[in-house]
Amino acid sequence: MLNHIGTEQRVYLACGVTDMRKSIDGLAALVQTQFQLDPFSQCVFVFCNRQRDKLKILYWQYNGFWLLYRRLERGRFEWPNSSQDKTLVISQRQLNWLLDGLSLNQQKAHPKVAAQKVV
Repeated sequence: MLNHIGTEQRVYLACGVTDMRKSIDGLAALVQTQFQLDPFSQCVFVFCNRQRDKLKILYWQYNGFWLLYRRLERGRFEWPNSSQDKTLVISQRQLNWLLDGLSLNQQKAHPKVAAQKVV
């Protein structure tokens, strides 16, 4: 499913905490009322719970919504906690980093590794 999201589509993170009991209608209402955005647009909306181990992604495609859910068994998502900004626009690449457990502020996808001498 995430392969169908184009690089030109905007990805919005809902900063802070979202109640994960919300389903499609509840999350779409949040997008409209709190973020003043159109949930029917070709944008991706990402939400996270208080423990930062669950994500929901809301996405409109053609004539219906996709609701994707990801739960980590270990670890936490590197989620921005900003009380000033309600949403944060990130790139598709940053979304992939986030889903892989990396920080959004990566300079590179992989840390620099010193070359080892093979004997």
